[in-house]
Amino acid sequence: MLMPSFDLGGTGAAQGPTPLPRLQPRDWQNRLIQLLRVRLVAAGPAGQDVLIHAGPGAGKTLGALLSFQRLQHEGRLDRFLVFCHRTTIGRQWLAAAARLGLTMREWEGSWEGQCDGLLISYQAAARQRRQLERDLLPALDQRRWLAIADEVHHLGLDPDEPEATAWGHAFSILSTGARLRLGLSGTPFRADNLAFCAARRLREEDNGVVVERIVPDLCVEPRLLIMAGDVRPLEFRFQDGWVEHGRPGRAGEREASPVSSELRESWRARNLRRAIRLGDGGGIALRLLLQARRRLERVRLEHPGAGGLVIARDIEHAGKIARLLEGEGDRVHLVHSQDPEAAGRLAAFQAGEADWLVSIDMCAEGFDAPRLRVVAYLTTVVTRSRFVQAITRAVRMDAGRAELEAIPRQPSYVFAPADPLLIGHARSWSLSEPYVIRTQASEAAAPGPGSTAADLRLPLQALADDAGAVIRMNGPQLPDFLGRAG
Repeated sequence: MLMPSFDLGGTGAAQGPTPLPRLQPRDWQNRLIQLLRVRLVAAGPAGQDVLIHAGPGAGKTLGALLSFQRLQHEGRLDRFLVFCHRTTIGRQWLAAAARLGLTMREWEGSWEGQCDGLLISYQAAARQRRQLERDLLPALDQRRWLAIADEVHHLGLDPDEPEATAWGHAFSILSTGARLRLGLSGTPFRADNLAFCAARRLREEDNGVVVERIVPDLCVEPRLLIMAGDVRPLEFRFQDGWVEHGRPGRAGEREASPVSSELRESWRARNLRRAIRLGDGGGIALRLLLQARRRLERVRLEHPGAGGLVIARDIEHAGKIARLLEGEGDRVHLVHSQDPEAAGRLAAFQAGEADWLVSIDMCAEGFDAPRLRVVAYLTTVVTRSRFVQAITRAVRMDAGRAELEAIPRQPSYVFAPADPLLIGHARSWSLSEPYVIRTQASEAAAPGPGSTAADLRLPLQALADDAGAVIRMNGPQLPDFLGRAG
């Protein structure tokens, strides 16, 4: 059996300010340590920013903290400052630091004692920027420190209106004195075509137009993590069907459109809105949910604690889904951002207290639940970043399951309507795509990642009269359709 990625059972000899744990870092984490070491030695202006693109389950949090600890041990860094955008993510940083023996706490107005690092939310950094400049930065002035931005793509930069992107503006100012700025991201691109912090930009010509490309310094593709057994592969089940448009009872005013092969954008969007409705006459959403339930039951035969996640459109839609699942005898937790008890329900699901978690906006970045094995995607949001963030909640492994399963690991499953854009995203979820920042003149000539024109160039099989079947896709790189099942 392969050795686990980390062995935190003890500590080595204390040769620096923090004893080093006895562990076996993943290969990419060793490369990260070396990269940061080289950038510190180079000490040039171009070496200040380091961007890491690594998907869920790669070990970004532990890798960043481990890198700091090694460089602190070598006398190259003294302190670190972590910026993140969610409270739940912040708790994971605190827990990971404790595992490594690092002293880390949340910012509470001062830097006191022998603390190795502080945690600040993006919102607090923007709201308290003046206070932080006054009270925090002087304490770091004589220190060699590392600024870490988690899910750094949230830190947008607008050269025309810096104050409009408050989070990115605050981070840029507060991290000016850092020896290095380390940006971590699983989806290093934005829908608004803006650049973001801690990321190098290269100018290049594309179709005769000069554009800027965000270039990660280290890219860890999910397919490589799958091959190493660090994360699970995903298998997709896209539910197809016919959607009728027009007014009933009026001859010649109704038209049927198959979900999977509709290329007209307005019709495609209408098809998806209809497909996710539980009461729709085509029954696409209902069939999808029942298939997801059956799949979870099968998964539980070998993984008894497995759970499922449904991404819903809005609170009303989520409530209907939760009631349907409860009607089938399932234990369901419904969470959304307006619920004051949402954090408790998320924690209860992580602990195994429910079969299904139904969510609108709470289970994308930072939500860590290795028991998740089935995801049902029933929302009209079709951007690549949101889709990939949602489905990759189900790729994480825990130590207990890793000891029981061979490599490659047993797959998790994604169920979704057969929307052409979602199918396109599924084909490339395990591959890294560049983020190109385009001017208005170049946007029409060369669509960016996740755009309609880019995805519809992918070869889709027309289903003709077979609409209504499930389109199966599996394998880490997702080749052409492997088959269909009714």
